[in-house]
Amino acid sequence: MSTTANTPTIEIDARSGFCHGVVTAIRKAEEELERSSEPLYCLGDIVHNSDEVERLENKGLSTITHSDLHNLNGVRVLLRAHGEPPSTYELAKQQNIEIVDATCPVVLQLQRRIKATYDTSSPRPQIVIYGKSGHAEVNGLVGQTSGEAIVVENIDQLNRIDFSRDIALYSQTTMSLQGLAEMVEEINHRLQPGVTFKYYDTICRQVANRVSHLREFSSSHDVILFVAGAKSSNGKVLYNECRDVNSRCYLVSHSGDFRPEWINGANSIGICGATSTPRWLMEQVRDIVASHISRNEEEPK
Repeated sequence: MSTTANTPTIEIDARSGFCHGVVTAIRKAEEELERSSEPLYCLGDIVHNSDEVERLENKGLSTITHSDLHNLNGVRVLLRAHGEPPSTYELAKQQNIEIVDATCPVVLQLQRRIKATYDTSSPRPQIVIYGKSGHAEVNGLVGQTSGEAIVVENIDQLNRIDFSRDIALYSQTTMSLQGLAEMVEEINHRLQPGVTFKYYDTICRQVANRVSHLREFSSSHDVILFVAGAKSSNGKVLYNECRDVNSRCYLVSHSGDFRPEWINGANSIGICGATSTPRWLMEQVRDIVASHISRNEEEPK
């Protein structure tokens, strides 16, 4: 990449930022806030980025927990893109709560597939979910099976499965394709004779396809600033992919995390982020880096 008189270039990755599911959820929240002055609650952080959560809270969106639902009645509650188990809908009905459903269509389709396997298969297989235990999306998926699904995050946890019984494997939408492939290979290796094993690649391609792109983007710059919230599961995965190809890759939650020494001697600086990272936050990071570079150039040599 060409540079001008030792001035580092700064590039924001055009394909980083919110996925369609998060964009839709935020748009729904903003539309509901504009439509009515009545309170609007969101069940959990609307996105795993504290800066974006704060921005929407300043517009009137209140973040609540599942335990708060029991104390609410006759209000509007937005369900974020991660989705919810059936029990949440049942409780909302009991409490006369109006649901504003912003579940990502990809997640919603996955919920329906898991529920169909659970409800209609005979005999019913062990339903295994490759995902992060306790993650909001995974909680919604497990809920489709009345809590019976087995969650495994890595190969070490496969001992939770009975390999003498049929298995149906699904994946949380934001897990890695490579990780799923390794899981399938290991399960096939451990299966006992006569056992039926079916697996379904339910990883969101908008997320999965970012891996190869981000690896290419990261390898084309001297320094990478990866912007993601501390709670972002997707952020941790993508950050590690970037760091795998560029050791000068730094994780920042907001512009205040930037350290000038990170870019010493760099000719090109790339800024990218997770599917939960707002574009405006990456721009803030760019601006503080550009400001530092400008101040350095103005100092007498």
